[in-house]
Amino acid sequence: MLKALVEAGVNFDLVIGASVGAINGAYFAARPTAQGVEELADFWRGLRKGDVFPLSLLDTLGALINRRGFLLQATALERLVARALPVDRIEDTVLPLHIVTTNLLTGAEELLSSGSAEQALLASAAIPLVFPCVRIGEKLLIDGGVASNTPIASAVDLGARRIVVVPTGFGCACPEPPAGLVALALHTLNLMSMRQLVRDIELYTERADIHVVAPLCPLGISVFDFSQTDALLQRAHEQTCAWIKDGGLLRSGVPDSLQAHTHPSAHGH
Repeated sequence: MLKALVEAGVNFDLVIGASVGAINGAYFAARPTAQGVEELADFWRGLRKGDVFPLSLLDTLGALINRRGFLLQATALERLVARALPVDRIEDTVLPLHIVTTNLLTGAEELLSSGSAEQALLASAAIPLVFPCVRIGEKLLIDGGVASNTPIASAVDLGARRIVVVPTGFGCACPEPPAGLVALALHTLNLMSMRQLVRDIELYTERADIHVVAPLCPLGISVFDFSQTDALLQRAHEQTCAWIKDGGLLRSGVPDSLQAHTHPSAHGH
């Protein structure tokens, strides 16, 4: 999606991201060029599930026995974020960057616009019950998707009058939910985020021009599956080019592919 937008000459004044969108957003804010987008694509192409979610029976059993509150250590996520980051501090990016996190105690959206980029991204991607929360200052922070995965409200508050939303979409053509605690947590959080996005678009449509890049549909791949990244990147690029050509950047509203729906063939009907 980003590649198509950059190729079309779309210029951005600031970047706001939550959860995995914060990782992509931070990279793009640091290198907002065609080359930067290609580097980011190469980064994702090289990832496997174990690079992000290093599942270990012993570690998981230890988590349950010790009642530690999260399933996975953040070590792999820390390595991932450190590899992905072209800058050390949020304020060092080329485009102003704002990272959305959630206050674990109050549920409030906490916008981080300066300080350690690595710590902010670890907090924004700390999926509840899967990864540990991150303490920044006096606050305990978790995944930004809990408060606002597509932080339209923050963009409006920062003065944005035109917003381009780049959503993940969801596995609308998956025949069944993914198996396993971590995969199911990720799937559920993603569904919540997409429903919340639809509400936010409708809520803020009077205050800003909101253009939502249509996510892939039908999508029969779990968010936990890293094996088909290259095919998804190509498909998303082609679809976004077509969306732009068809006037997507002039239209507002919620794309059909973001509305709750299913594909009968995926469910054997």
